[in-house]
Amino acid sequence: MPQHRQIPWFGYDDIQGRWALVHGEGIAPHSHEQGQLLYAASGVLATTTAGGTWVSPANRISWTPPHFEHYHRAYGDTEISILEVPEALCAALPAQPSVFAVSGLLREAVLKLTGGSTLRPTVADRLLRVIVDELTELPEQSLHLPEPVDDRLRAVTDRLHADPAESATLEELGRAVGASERTLSRLFRTELGMSFNQWRTLLRVQHALVHLVHGHSVTEIAVRCGWSNPTSFIEAFTAIIGQTPGRYQADLRHQRDISTPPR
Repeated sequence: MPQHRQIPWFGYDDIQGRWALVHGEGIAPHSHEQGQLLYAASGVLATTTAGGTWVSPANRISWTPPHFEHYHRAYGDTEISILEVPEALCAALPAQPSVFAVSGLLREAVLKLTGGSTLRPTVADRLLRVIVDELTELPEQSLHLPEPVDDRLRAVTDRLHADPAESATLEELGRAVGASERTLSRLFRTELGMSFNQWRTLLRVQHALVHLVHGHSVTEIAVRCGWSNPTSFIEAFTAIIGQTPGRYQADLRHQRDISTPPR
């Protein structure tokens, strides 16, 4: 992964609008008095908290509740629209960071509110309420990668973060960190809420999203991220993202044409 450069958060909440982050750039840890929605028109935006990382690929929208400390990282040149949600409207949305698919109505409403045009307060308020209502009807995307507390389990996940293509079994990883396979399997379930294989697959899909942004081929990504063949990669990616890697990459190109905010 690249060396990251952090830019500071400005310390206030009235920053509604559009930003552009270059690959590897991030926004330093911060929290908000209000809730925040970030729509990624291009690139991949990661939101990280003490509890793990939520990844928002292009044409998804990420949600961070008020008073929730987090930081952001961009992978690929990432165009984002930032929308503040008053605390009074936040109760209808999840109490933890989340990522949602984006409907056409939701995308257009977000772009209208963040496009720099002057809207009457009543119009802006109605649009924001439409966005919140729309989000309550949309499915969440399973792009949250939880992080452990137990030192032995963290040693395993740190090793996999460093090399998602690591092919060691849980038993082999356990010998390396001084824990039995049974203990690690239990810790994955109790601390992270999923099996070892599920966690590693999600990690690999998150890395695959970054490689797709950079235009790498499906075959190359399958090798880089540790799948035994392209078919296995396509099946795992489709199960989590809801479309094939090729379709996702084609949509990236399409979204750049129709939705990339003007600089």
